Amino acid sequence: MAERLDERWTALLARFDRDLAAAGVSGRTRREYLRDVGELAAWAARRGLAAYDLDHRKLRAFAGHLAERRLARSSLARKLSAVRSFYATLVRRDELRANPAELVPAPKRRPSLPRALPRGQVERLLDAAPAGGPLALRDRALFELAYGAGLRVGELVALDVDAIDFDREQLRVEGKGGRTRIVPVGEVAQRALRSWLDRGRPQLVADRRERALFVSQRGKRLSPSDVRRRLAQAARRVGIAVTPHALRHSYATHLLEGGADLRVVQELLGHASIRTTQIYTRLESARLRDAYRRAHPRA
Repeated sequence: MAERLDERWTALLARFDRDLAAAGVSGRTRREYLRDVGELAAWAARRGLAAYDLDHRKLRAFAGHLAERRLARSSLARKLSAVRSFYATLVRRDELRANPAELVPAPKRRPSLPRALPRGQVERLLDAAPAGGPLALRDRALFELAYGAGLRVGELVALDVDAIDFDREQLRVEGKGGRTRIVPVGEVAQRALRSWLDRGRPQLVADRRERALFVSQRGKRLSPSDVRRRLAQAARRVGIAVTPHALRHSYATHLLEGGADLRVVQELLGHASIRTTQIYTRLESARLRDAYRRAHPRA
């Protein structure tokens, strides 16, 4: 923020960050929300306004200011969501009677379908993972688990060595909002994990106190950016573009194509609401329509 905020705004932003952390919000989301509410603070500071001075009309003016910058709808929606969350904390603390941001409409977002890879591309990516040294063993296990268990990249790097239960063929995952779920792990991913744990990880980890399942060359827990970079490199070798989230989408899509129930997929993905999972039904409906048009003589 270019503007120098007064002590009141600075204190409220710091407290907002603590509230988000206490609610289990990830560091990345907290940084985004603080930056977004910081924009509101800077806008208000130029007008000599404190947080408690902003009613829904002034907040609509702020939304108009954001719209003039021709932001993507998703970015504008996120910024307004951050502002609503900020004012919700003031309401919970009885510092405001009502949340003025609730009266500011969010932009309608165009529905976007997740990008899922064809099964052949996933197999080509995973089968092309090089064998050999500890980093290759780690990457193979990492990618197999990303697709084989449908994990978010943050969930992957948060895994500890005791998260995997080979006897029960399952994995304990700490998901969003501190929610824990148990997901099955297939044979291929289990074999890759055993090879990594037996022959790869011991070569990289010198400190026995390190509990991270996936570690860097220096023996420290991987970061999400590490995973994205390694996956991008592996994908380039086979001539495709893929992200960890695309592997997660592919996992869900392929489960549904195989006949899995939507509620089961919801639990496996760790979605708090079935509405989040229902986006995949549109993928399946589109696939069935295409098959019908290709096959039926009167389609």
